Amino acid sequence: MRFTIIVVSLNAGEELKKTVLSVLNQRFHDYEILVKDGGSGDGSVKELPANERLRIIVKDDLSIYDAMNQAVAEARGDYLLFLNCGDYLDDDKVLGKAAKALAMEPADIYYGDLYRRTLDSTDVAPDRITDLVCYRNVPCHQVCFYAKRLFEKRGYLTKYRVRADYEHFLYCYYKLGAKCVHLPFTVCSYMGGGFSETKDHKAEAKQEHAVITEQYMGKKAKLFNLIMILTLQPLREAMAGSRLFSGLYHKLKAAIYGLRSGRKKE
Repeated sequence: MRFTIIVVSLNAGEELKKTVLSVLNQRFHDYEILVKDGGSGDGSVKELPANERLRIIVKDDLSIYDAMNQAVAEARGDYLLFLNCGDYLDDDKVLGKAAKALAMEPADIYYGDLYRRTLDSTDVAPDRITDLVCYRNVPCHQVCFYAKRLFEKRGYLTKYRVRADYEHFLYCYYKLGAKCVHLPFTVCSYMGGGFSETKDHKAEAKQEHAVITEQYMGKKAKLFNLIMILTLQPLREAMAGSRLFSGLYHKLKAAIYGLRSGRKKE
């Protein structure tokens, strides 16, 4: 099987069904959907359509990342994509385009672009993963197709409550030498407002980021932190998170990435 699409849920309501349907609507059919539910009491799991490509596992878990690890252990696909409830595949050709890219160039992680529905803007990912990209922010798991073998030695470290997915990307890149390939199309329509983006968890996310980057980058992390300060990171973050300025910000960023790579973005 080519892909396993993992959806972790807990009392997600109608959004769970919408996420699953965005996958079932795909024209490419070599995939399975694995819904890992933590024991929802809202009836959302019962509302899912019966389909041979859909598997549902209801089991207690300790956290989001524990649930994701449980799902990985049950996955049958060669490549894994993690969607949160409320996140949708951007159109019905996403998996087909991803499969075509896999056939053209072997890699361990394929990552695409992200459409933010609440901001009506597209976050275009860089063509290459570099140390600075790893420090600033790697592509989120909703746009990354991971080779399942990257989880063979270990999964997400659940001691990181907010940024375990970030740590695992760096682990794959720095420790496992994962080859990363950019998919020049939008993979996910992102709802936003997830666990890591809430006000209560932003401080914790910042703390975990500092620990993780020091572990993988050493002294480089301090240099990159200085670069972020000098390039007005707080202002850029405010623009990226503003519905008024987000579109312009991401268009400028996409243009810069295109210039660096020597080609124009689609």
